[in-house]
Amino acid sequence: MSTATTTSEAQDLAPVKAESLAELLIAGDRPQRPSAFAASLTFGWRAMLKIKHVPEQLFDVTAFPIMMVLMYTYLFGGALAGSPSEYIQYLLPGILVMSVVMITMYTGVSVNIDIEKGVFDRFRTLPIWRPSVMVGYLLGDMLRYAIASLVMLAVGMIIGFRPDGGALGVLAGVLLLLVFSFAFSWVWTMFGLLLRTEKSVMGVSMMVLFPLTFLSDIFVKPETMPGWLQAFVNNNPITHVASAVRDLMAGTSPGSSLVWALGWAVLLVAVFGPVTMRLYNRK
Repeated sequence: MSTATTTSEAQDLAPVKAESLAELLIAGDRPQRPSAFAASLTFGWRAMLKIKHVPEQLFDVTAFPIMMVLMYTYLFGGALAGSPSEYIQYLLPGILVMSVVMITMYTGVSVNIDIEKGVFDRFRTLPIWRPSVMVGYLLGDMLRYAIASLVMLAVGMIIGFRPDGGALGVLAGVLLLLVFSFAFSWVWTMFGLLLRTEKSVMGVSMMVLFPLTFLSDIFVKPETMPGWLQAFVNNNPITHVASAVRDLMAGTSPGSSLVWALGWAVLLVAVFGPVTMRLYNRK
C-alpha cells in the first residue's frame, strides 16, 4: 500500500472520527455534579485527614482544656467558692464554653494558610457548591470542638463535677455549644480571607476573644461586678451561651439564655456567612 493511499484514507477518516468524538462528548454519560451536602462532607473529611497526618493539631483540644480546668479550679476555687469541689460545679460549664470558643479561631488560621499555599485557587475551579469549602472547614473543626468538650468533661468528672441534669443535660449543653461554635467560626473565616498572614489572624482573634470570654459570667456571677460592667456582661453572647449550658447541665430551665444563645448563632451566620462568601468569591 502506497504512502499516498494511506494519507488519503486517514484524511477521509478524520471527519468521521471528529464527528464520533463530538457525539460521544455530547451524548456520553458525564459524572454528576456533587450535591452541596456531599461536597461539604468531602472538605470536612479533608480537614480531619490533616489532623491524622499532623496529630500535633490536637494539642489545643487536649492539653489546653486540661490545663484550663485544673488551673482555674484549684487557683480560684478556695477563694471564690470555699473549696475547689464547690467551685467546679459553677466553673466547668463556663470554662468549657471558653475553651471551645477560644479554639474556633484556628478555623480562620487554616483558611489563611491554604490561601498562602495556593490551594484555594484549585478549589475555586472545581464545579462544586461554592460555600462547601468553608462549610467543610467548619465541619472538620466540629470534631475538634467535640474532642475538647469530652476531654474537659472527663477531667471535670474526675475532680468532682456532678451535673444534676444527667447525661441528657450534658449532651444538650454540648450540642448547644457546638452549634454556637459553628456559627462563631464564620467570624474567623472572614478574617482568614481578609487578613494577609496567619499571625495577623491570630492577633485579631485574641484581641476579640479575650474581652468576650473574660468579661462574662464564666468565672463569677455578674451580681458581684460594678453596674457599668454588668451591663456589658449581661449582654455578652458568651454569657448567654455559658448560662444556657450551665442551666442545661444543672437540669434547670435555661429560659431566655437559650433563646439568646440560639439567636446569636443565627445572627452570626446571617451576617458573617454572606460576607465570608463575598470575600471568597473575590479572593
